[in-house]
Amino acid sequence: MKNKYINHSHISEKKFREVLKHFSKDFTAEQTAGLTNISRISVNRLYAQFRIRISELLRVSGNLDGEVEVDESYFGARRVRGKRGRGAQGKVPVVGLLKRHGKVYTQIISNCSKEELMPILRGKILSKSTVYTDGWRSYDGLITSGYKHYRIHHSENEFARGKNHVNGIESFWSYAKRRLLKFNGIHKSKFLLHLKESEFRWNMRINRVNMYPELLKNFREKSL
Repeated sequence: MKNKYINHSHISEKKFREVLKHFSKDFTAEQTAGLTNISRISVNRLYAQFRIRISELLRVSGNLDGEVEVDESYFGARRVRGKRGRGAQGKVPVVGLLKRHGKVYTQIISNCSKEELMPILRGKILSKSTVYTDGWRSYDGLITSGYKHYRIHHSENEFARGKNHVNGIESFWSYAKRRLLKFNGIHKSKFLLHLKESEFRWNMRINRVNMYPELLKNFREKSL
């Protein structure tokens, strides 16, 4: 019988649903292969297709407004002892934007300069929003760009002052790094897809959306 979720498939629709269900529960490809009796190669292929579709879905997500937290983080090998701050060698820099009590948006960046960050913020955050950042100088100019801007100065051991904090986006960083650890290293060519998967999972959880039926519906509407 034709698999309505995937074109030219050698895997049954039932097995496809099984794999997607385990993927939605955040099982690794190795775990799913063992549970479904499908080869690891086939499961990896499906997982890659799932992640590509997720990244496509995220491209059409809307802009952020209201109260938005902004921060950058670095992904990759552990920091070298004594190395602190932005620009750790060998790591992938990522900027994150999080609407308080709402969704997160992430983007890989080449550096944390003002020239790199400001176009992203202006393109993703609606004007007149309230933006919370740390004291990094690259965020200078947010007020003149039409935002209300509040800073928290981590360099002065300040981490929260009333509503002035970036605890939300820092919680996302912790979540993303914890879940990526289970892959025991991710090649840089695949990092973006894994990052976007973490973003998608966070947004599903925050909005209390069941990931499995949501993805199943999407794949039904547009087969792989």
